[in-house]
Order: sequence, then structure tokens, then C-alpha cells
Amino acid sequence: MRKIFLLASLVVMLVFAVWTGMAYAKQEPALKPVAPYQEPEPRDPLKDLVVPNVDAWVSSAHAAIDTRPFRAWDEDDPAEVPTSCAKCHSTTGYRDYLGADGSEAGVTDAAVAVGEVISCVACHNDVTLTKTSVVMPSGVELTGLGDESRCMECHQGRESKVSVDKFIADAAAESDDTVSDKLRFRNIHYFPAAATKYGTLAKGGYEYDGKAYDGNFGHVDDYNSCIKCHNPHTLKVKVSECAACHEDVAEVEDLKDVRMAGSMKDYDGDGDVEEGIYYELQGVSELLYGAIQTYATTVLTTAIVYDASSYPYFFADVNGNDAKDDDEGAYFAWTPRLVKATYNYQTYQKDPGAFAHGGKYDIQLMYDSTMDLNAALADSAVDMSAMSRIDAGHFAGSETAFRRWDEEGAVPGSCARCHSGNGLAMYIAEGVNISQPIANGFQCANCHNDLVEFTRYEVESVKFPSGMTVDAREFIGEEDTNTNLCMTCHQGRESGLSVDRLTKGIEADATSDKLRFLNVHYFAAGATRFGADANGAYQYADKEYAGFFEHTDDAASCTDCHGAHSLQVETATCMECHEEMEDSEDIRDIRYTFGDWNGNGDDEEGIYYEVTAMQEALYQAMQDYALETVETGIAYNPAAYPYFFTDTNGNSVADPDESVRANGFAKWTPRLLQAAYNYQYVSKDPGAFAHNGAYVLQVLYDGLEDLGADVSGMERP
Repeated sequence: MRKIFLLASLVVMLVFAVWTGMAYAKQEPALKPVAPYQEPEPRDPLKDLVVPNVDAWVSSAHAAIDTRPFRAWDEDDPAEVPTSCAKCHSTTGYRDYLGADGSEAGVTDAAVAVGEVISCVACHNDVTLTKTSVVMPSGVELTGLGDESRCMECHQGRESKVSVDKFIADAAAESDDTVSDKLRFRNIHYFPAAATKYGTLAKGGYEYDGKAYDGNFGHVDDYNSCIKCHNPHTLKVKVSECAACHEDVAEVEDLKDVRMAGSMKDYDGDGDVEEGIYYELQGVSELLYGAIQTYATTVLTTAIVYDASSYPYFFADVNGNDAKDDDEGAYFAWTPRLVKATYNYQTYQKDPGAFAHGGKYDIQLMYDSTMDLNAALADSAVDMSAMSRIDAGHFAGSETAFRRWDEEGAVPGSCARCHSGNGLAMYIAEGVNISQPIANGFQCANCHNDLVEFTRYEVESVKFPSGMTVDAREFIGEEDTNTNLCMTCHQGRESGLSVDRLTKGIEADATSDKLRFLNVHYFAAGATRFGADANGAYQYADKEYAGFFEHTDDAASCTDCHGAHSLQVETATCMECHEEMEDSEDIRDIRYTFGDWNGNGDDEEGIYYEVTAMQEALYQAMQDYALETVETGIAYNPAAYPYFFTDTNGNSVADPDESVRANGFAKWTPRLLQAAYNYQYVSKDPGAFAHNGAYVLQVLYDGLEDLGADVSGMERP
């Protein structure tokens, strides 16, 4: 039946098709006039092309064809941008350097005819789409970058510490103050914003040996690169967006007044810690320029003057009028010391946005240059006593706490909670520690969960390394929301429990290759404050120890006694009860309980001195014990890991050649290790005497007693 049905359907369809065809054939066709053939007009393929952002670009310095960056070579024959300049002063040269036109990447091979600007295809091409790194003049490659890498290829300067050092070494001057005709001024070049921003990671400034410097200025997450703060086409600062955090900013000039809580120091020493960072930099630069001029006249007997608009910028001030006159030529009496100082002065001068890009790096460069010149100026030296070089610990980007991992390229997860820009915030929010980018100090969002109201994270409780959990609010009061936050980091990384675990099962005076020094870590103030309630120090068996140190209601939490940002002791708070205090140093004289704890006969000296004397006694007892029990001298160096070293020459001091990791003390016994742990515990909490003096005196006393030292004249709190 199915086949019959399909066949019938097909027949019906054929009959219908024939009938409709015949009906169509009978109709008269409609006639339409046909227009004569015409040649089509030629079409401009670019007529309807819309180039995005072209109007913005036209208004920018990158398109300013009649300005010096693009016309400096007009009078040359031929009029062309030389190979050494073409990378950043022409589109063709930039593309050549990138290898965007099939040429070798990383080098500009040929000069370019004058007349080009920095056009769209310089920054928008197949190479820049995937570009993530930049090689700086120092030879350092900055990796992990985004689109800002396009900007940084040119805005990086053309010199560095490396090139200045090589230049000076090649001159082979006999001393830092020897004039050499092989020396001359070294110019970093113009707008080296990337060198300023990345600081010591790029080494664009002249960094003095033995000094540490700030790294990449991270700002905040949403504004941490060139194109986050500048419109990439107009190049102008996004001022309206700055106002979200900086309330009084309405135009570019207002940015000079910006001063955040992470910059509380008086860098230029003028007594004003509220002026914008721009003015701090100006003050430091003026002091450096004064030192440069004084050095030139007193050490070199040839006056010098700077003119920012005339190459080569530094000139011999023949008539001594402190101005560059038309008949005065380039300065000629160059010494290594002067080359370094003028290079750093120019590094700041040629980055007009330095105060926002990474002002603290330039402050450090100019501070160090001034100090270096002072070394040769004697009675004519600049007074630097009121100046500051670095910030409080949370923002001290040049210090080991943040620079320790520069070579590794990231802060490991085990350290990131307390040594990265936002690691603490991640730990509070997610309860985990993972690897973080290298930081230049804490960012605001590390402690503040709102960057408009600047409220802080609330931490419910803190688990210490001993495993003991504390909620400071139960001791201090529900209104305190800061102490738990502070103690999340200021708790140490070891405890009495970890010392017990390491020494368990080993005879008290027996050496063992299972033993190693345990370092509590640094500034374990929270553990000290809570004493036995946190068990941060090693607590000897069958002894009782002080718990939480209860101060007064007005000095109960961390931020009652310390500035939340400056971290300095709030001396005004102390003075309300301790009338003998006039400045922060006087806190060492405070005595709130009485007893001759250290046995020196003075029961009125400050607790600080009681603790210090007992600590010194413990160190001596450790040295005596080491010589008598394991027949090996031990010496301590607080600035070198692993802190305790074999005293090879027997002078009781960890000399520089002894303070190396390979010479770390190895003949530990449980008894010696327990005492050394407590000695280090007190050493690494410089405020221990104020945080909980009774607790630290107890652990020091018990260590002395355990080592067999004479404690008959001492008292245990």
C-alpha cells in the first residue's frame, strides 16, 4: 500500500506542473525599459573606513609632527632620524625594532627619513598583540606585562646603573674625586616613566652599592600600568578616575597635592608631612642640586649650573651668576662622584610624572646622591638630619621584607600572606596562601575592604603557630576590630610547641643531626602580648607563664599604641599615664612593676633595660654552655641567616667571614636550641618589653636557669 500511495502522489505532482507551465506560457510577458550601459564611478576603498580613536591620537604628542622629537634632524644632511634614535622617533623605526616588518627583532637596522610620527601601526600590529616583556637599558628583562609593554619600549630611558658604572670604570679615575677628561655627563634621556615605575627591578637610576631601593610601584589593582592611568591615544591622565580615591583632584595640577597614608615620612626634611609627594621630590631635588653646586665649587673649584632646556644640561658657570649664559659652555671638570649625582638629578628632572610613577625610588636615588656628595664636603655638607629615605615597615618597598624575592620573580605562598601587596586580604577572604607578585609594600586593599570609606577587614579570631586560637575582642572589648587583623601577621612562624616537637626524644645535652635552629620570624608582637595564651616562646615544663598583658582601656589594642600607617608608637597616648615620657625613646624608661629582675641592683630602671640585661646574660650563658658541652664556640648575628654561627676564631663575635650560611652553627643540643630560640624570640620583637615584659623576662630567666647560669641575684616575675 505504501508504494501505491507514493506512486499516486508522484503522478499528481507531474500533472500539476504541466498544467501550471501551460498556463504561464499563455501570458504576455511584461516589457521593461533597459538603461544604456554606463562606466561605474571609481570607488575610494578608504572612503567609508572609520579609524577608531584617530581624533584622540591627532591631539597627542605622538602625532605632533612639528615638534622637536620628530624634527630634531631637519638640518642634517641627509635629513633623517639616525639608527640610534629611530626606534622611538618614527613608526618605521619602532616596527623595525619589533620585527613587525620581518626584520630582526630587538634592533633598529636603518635610519628613517624625517617626517614620520608615532602612528597607529606602530602600536597595533601582529607583534604588539602578543608582546609581554621589555628589555630595559640595564639589560634586565621585565616579563609578565600587558599592553603597557608597547609604551615601555620607548619610555624607559637610554641609560642605567649598569651603563654609568661601565662608563666610570672605563675612565679608570684614581678616586671618586679625581677629574678625568674621559668623563662627561650621562643623560638618561626623556620621559623615562617605566624606569621610575619599576625602580630597582629595572635599575634605571644610579643605585649606590650596598643600598636597597624600591621596586615596581603597584598603586592599586585597577590602576597599575601606563594605560590604566593614561589614555593610550591622547596620552592624558584620566584625572576624573583619580578623583574616586583622591577627593580633591579635579585637574592634572591637583595631582601634585596627593599624599596617601603609605607615605608618612618627611623626605625633604622641611617639617611638612602633609604636602603632596611632588613637593617632597622637589625639596629633595633642590637639596641635591645645592650639594652638586657646593661640590663643584669647593672640591673642583669650578662652578656648575643646570639648564633643563639646553644640551648637555650642565654648564660651567664662569661668571658665578647661577645662570647659564650664551657664552658659557658645557661643564668639563667631571669626577665619578659628580657623574653619579648629576645622572640621578637628571633622572628625576626628565620624568615630570615621577611623583606618581614611583616617587619614592627617585627620592632614594637623590637622597643617596646627596649623602655621597656629603662624604666629600666636610663642613659644607647638606644637613640631612631631618630627611627620611624610607617609609614605615608596611610600605618600606626597598627593604628585605619585600625585596627578598626579586630574583625568584614571585613571593611564594608560604610568605605571601605578610610579604605581598594583597596577600593578607586574600588570606582573610579565602583562607589560603598562594604565590603572589613581588610587592613594593602593602597596598591599601590589603587591610581595607573599602577604598572609599577605608573600613578595615574584620577578623573573627587568630590561630597562632602553636595551634592556640585567640579572639582579641574577648580580652580587649568588642569595639576593637584591629588587633586580630594585625595579629594575623604579627604572630611569628614558630612556637614553643614546634620547639618541643623538634627536640622530643633527644637527651637534653646530646647533639643530633635532627636538630636545627628554629627561627620564630620577625615582630611576633601578637604572640608576645598574649604570652601563655599563644605560647609563642619556648615555655619550660612545670613553669607558670604570664598570659595576655592587660594595659589600660586607652592603650588596649595595637592601633591604640601604634599609628595604623606610621606604625610609630603613639607617644601622646603613653604620656597620659607616664609623665616622664617626652619622646618615643623615653618609653624605655617606663617601669610599671618593681623588682630587680636582672640582678644588677637597680629596681627602678625601665623594663627595657631589665630585659636587655637578662638577654645579654642568656647569650653569655649560651656561649659558655656551647664551649663546655659541645666544645664549639657559638656567635650570633641578627642580620645574617641562620643567625647563629660557629665562632671559628673564638672571639665571641660573628665576624663577616663567619656569618655565612655554610658556617651556620650545627652542634645543637635540645637545651641549647631552646635557649637560642627564646633569645631570638626576644631579639626579633624589639617592643617585647612593652608588649609583655613579664612573659619575656620569665622565658629568659628560665633559659638561664636551665643552662646552669647563676641566677641567685635575679628575680623571676
